[in-house]
Amino acid sequence: MEITMRLAQQPEADELLGRSPLAALVGMLLDQQVPMEWAFSGPYTIAQRLGADDLDVHVIAAYDPDAFAALLSEKPAVHRYPGSMAKRVQQLCAYLVEHYDGDAASVWTSADSGAELLGRLKALPGFGEQKAQIFLALLGKRLGVRPKGWREAAGKYGPAGVYRSAADITGPESLAKVRAHKQELKAAAKAAK
Repeated sequence: MEITMRLAQQPEADELLGRSPLAALVGMLLDQQVPMEWAFSGPYTIAQRLGADDLDVHVIAAYDPDAFAALLSEKPAVHRYPGSMAKRVQQLCAYLVEHYDGDAASVWTSADSGAELLGRLKALPGFGEQKAQIFLALLGKRLGVRPKGWREAAGKYGPAGVYRSAADITGPESLAKVRAHKQELKAAAKAAK
C-alpha cells in the first residue's frame, strides 16, 4: 500500500517517507533545529548519496562513522549538525538491527497498545518523550497504525483536527498552520520569561 506523505514537500523524498519505515524514523530523528522539510528530505538525500533507492539499516549501521559523517556533511548538508546527526542515525540503525532484526516497521507492527508503542519509540536512540509522541501521532494519523489507545499515548499530538506537529501535515496549507502554532508557542514562552 502506497502512503502519501507531504513532510519534505518534495515528491521523491515524500514518496520514500511513505514507503520506507526506516526513512520515516530517520526523518523524525532529524527533525530538530532545522526546518521540517529539511529534516524529512534527509532520508532521501542519504539514500541518493549512498547510491540507493531506499535506506538500508544494515548498510548504515555498519558504515564507517567518519565516512558516514562526511556523507551527511556534503553540500548541501543533510542537517545543520551533520556530524552529530550522522552518529545518531547510525545509533538508531544499530539499535534497530540489534532489537528488531533490522525491520524498522516491527517497532510498531508488533505493538499491542499505544502505551507499548510509545515505550518502544522512547527507547529508540534520539527519541525522547515529545519526539516519540509526535511519531506515534504520525503513525496513527498518516500511516494508519492505530493500536488500542494510540491517541491517548500520543498526548497532545493525538487529537484529530489540530495542527501541532509533523503528524498533522498533509500539504502546504497544514504546514503553514503547524508553523503558526509553533510560532505562537515560542512567543508565549518568550513572553513568560
